[in-house]
Amino acid sequence: MQNTLLYLSTNSYIDTEWLLPEERSGEDVDIILARLKSVKAFEKFHPALLQQICLCGFYECLDKGITLYRQGDIGTNWYTVLSGSLDVKVSETANHQDAVTICTLGIGTAFGESILDNTPRHATIVTREFSELLRIEQKDFRTLWENYRQCMAGLLVPPYGVMESGPNADSKYNTWLCSPNNDNSVPSEKILRAGKVLRNNILSRAPHMIRDRKYHLKTYRQCCMGTELVDWLMQHTSCVHSRVQAVGMWQVLLEEGVLNHVDQELSFQDKYLFYRFLDDEIEDAPLPTEEEKKESDEELQDTLLLLSQIGPDAHLRMILSKQPGQRTVDDLEIIYEELLHIKALSHLSTTVKRELAGVLIFESHAKAGTVLFNQGEEGTSWYIILKGSVNVVIYGKGVVCTLHEGDDFGKLALVNDAPRAASIVLREDNCHFLRVDKEDFNRILRDVEANTVRLKEHEEDVLVLEKTNNRSSGSSPLKYTVMSGTPEKILEHLLETLKLDSQFTESDCTCPSQGSEQERVEYALNNKRRVIRLVLQWAAINTDHLQEEDSSFNFLQEFNETVCEESRLIPALKDQLPELEKIIRQNPSLSFQHKVLLRQFSTGNDRLQKKQPIRSTDEILFKVYCSDHTYSTIRVPVAASVREVIAAVTDKLGSGDDLLLIHLNSAGDKELLKPSDVSIFSSLSINGRLFVCPRDQIDSLTPLPEQEGPSAGSMSTFELMSSKDLAHQMTLYDWELFDCVHEHELIYHTFGRQHFKKTTANLDLFLRRFNEVQLWVVTEVCLCPTLSKRVQLLKKFIKIAAHCKEFRNLNSFFAIIMGLGNPAVCRLSQTWERMIASTVRIMRYCRSQPFNQEAPQATGKSHQDVRSYVRHISVIDNQRTLSQLSHRLEPRRT
Repeated sequence: MQNTLLYLSTNSYIDTEWLLPEERSGEDVDIILARLKSVKAFEKFHPALLQQICLCGFYECLDKGITLYRQGDIGTNWYTVLSGSLDVKVSETANHQDAVTICTLGIGTAFGESILDNTPRHATIVTREFSELLRIEQKDFRTLWENYRQCMAGLLVPPYGVMESGPNADSKYNTWLCSPNNDNSVPSEKILRAGKVLRNNILSRAPHMIRDRKYHLKTYRQCCMGTELVDWLMQHTSCVHSRVQAVGMWQVLLEEGVLNHVDQELSFQDKYLFYRFLDDEIEDAPLPTEEEKKESDEELQDTLLLLSQIGPDAHLRMILSKQPGQRTVDDLEIIYEELLHIKALSHLSTTVKRELAGVLIFESHAKAGTVLFNQGEEGTSWYIILKGSVNVVIYGKGVVCTLHEGDDFGKLALVNDAPRAASIVLREDNCHFLRVDKEDFNRILRDVEANTVRLKEHEEDVLVLEKTNNRSSGSSPLKYTVMSGTPEKILEHLLETLKLDSQFTESDCTCPSQGSEQERVEYALNNKRRVIRLVLQWAAINTDHLQEEDSSFNFLQEFNETVCEESRLIPALKDQLPELEKIIRQNPSLSFQHKVLLRQFSTGNDRLQKKQPIRSTDEILFKVYCSDHTYSTIRVPVAASVREVIAAVTDKLGSGDDLLLIHLNSAGDKELLKPSDVSIFSSLSINGRLFVCPRDQIDSLTPLPEQEGPSAGSMSTFELMSSKDLAHQMTLYDWELFDCVHEHELIYHTFGRQHFKKTTANLDLFLRRFNEVQLWVVTEVCLCPTLSKRVQLLKKFIKIAAHCKEFRNLNSFFAIIMGLGNPAVCRLSQTWERMIASTVRIMRYCRSQPFNQEAPQATGKSHQDVRSYVRHISVIDNQRTLSQLSHRLEPRRT
């Protein structure tokens, strides 16, 4: 080992004789401080703590294969990895011959915290390669821990786990590990910035909210009240729709330590409770400058959007962190909704999931390598992975498998009342789990099994039924609901339980091996009737599938022929034939249908035609561009996959290169499409285009000039059109788009259309229309250079929105409202100041008008012109461009 003092950069140090801490000069400390700041573990430490580490820390460098200490040793030092890596090995025996590597410690990882309580080392540490370490002796480390406990908490979670993970584990770890707000000891940069933006805006717009407050004769310095923070969020953004949502957004800041409860409570509450921003923790915290206020004002909407996206997860963690008995009915409903999406629980019934919602406990661990439990321990809990992944380790074999989000573990020891069969070690940082303790697990499992019927084949469940009381039925008090099973067994169950018309006799359920010949014939007849009834119900529900897929239609034809043949032998089946033949007549085979040809960017008369539903078999003409902005036009099915599109382009270009398909939007952002993605034409951004190129040309792709959108507004055209005419035509067009959407598309959209190889084009176009109308409002306002005309433009959009509401067209109504709330429009203070008074009168007038669905009388422009304009609006979909245009119209006030 080389005795040197840590100096200079991350990759170099100066050979020198060992300097004792008391011999280090101020310059020495500054050099060490610069190096430590480059290490991730220290980058956001308080300067005073870093200074103390520089004064007492020692530098060590070790060659590959050096054992730093062994499992069972009494610790004397604490370490942090500055470069290189080290293996963590655990053994069951004293001679360490069976030691198994359970994880690897990388740069920035800290270990050796057992020196706090003089417990033996829990593992053996061996260098995996040449490594540099920072070492702090026990007495110095204890002093640092006492003085800077809160700052160092994140480093003190054992990187490879406390091996005594049962009830006897050290309480100082258990408390921290179960606290959701301590997943990261240091706030992320995004959340840190979000807290600063919100604080600066509050100080700018409502400075009275942050002030000294008194409660029970005690003064709490520079804090806010929970209810006021929620009220402020509700007032300053349209993306917050409820107080519960606002609570989740503040909870994000609380979890990261950017906002803190004055008494260190772990959950944000919409109550008369005091909270303090991180910046206000320092006495006499500086107020934001005017420049900082302006920057924060511009970033506010983006910040609120970010928090609204991650707020629901934070709110869920907050609810799960409550004691089960403290959860409200609303809390239980939110947990239940989350359980519906967890893979490990997919086979369980609704009743069981609701039971679990009441007993689940949230548990989080910050560091990779933490051991949840060890092989051989008593099983006390069942775990479900909510976030992250874990390794399953068996002594003598090492890692045998990895479990990911949605998987569960720990059930076997509870069911069999046996010791743990393996150890569970965190594979990555910041893992979240749902935990069910043994008592609750046994109670719920026993209740489930009592009401569950399982049909097994070859030791596997092929049909699982839930038994419930059927009080509405006079004949049978029990009802069986399918929970899970193979398709064949589920179909058999449906056929057995399908009810026929009341004219059929009770012999439906008679076993064919019993009774007279007549009863066996009636049983067979009723079975055939059940099959026919099930097929008719399937055909009625899946009308669109019959029209799209030859295989479904061919099955129906073959089934009809079979029933016809059977009816010759069994005349009683003839009464089923008319309904079956009617369905076949209504759904002609695809081989006789005309395939509709669509165009990617339809204009002119195409847009005036009534919208028809797009089917998976329809074809579309695509323009696919190259890096030099030349393009090839291909013709493919609407539901074609990316792989098929690339094949068509390759065939056109005659290229032998491995090509990739890229979605390029107007801002220049590139999205590499997966080969399995389907129906991509309808999922493009409004002005997005498809490019194809080799991987090494992706960075050179640039948007087409046409993607920038219009350079001049169309106010001169549509200011002559009646607001009511525009709203009516928008409503008609929105209805046409909505009417084309089939409910199956919602299923494909939710679970991923690539799994079904189906298109969701109609749903995509309907959703796309909302964004198009929203951006149309922003585009027109930002392209109107005259202040007076902009005022008139805003009034017209407000009138259009009011008429859309009259026509019950909430799609366009909210699109226009959100367009007016876009940051590029909101910031036009001169424009808004000129129209506030008149807007109130306009809104009152519009609300006072009676509702009328009939088309208004033609005024000015013809209905055809209005219809054409509404269906072919041009927009700029680049927020950066819109913001630049907005600032050009009204520069910042100095």
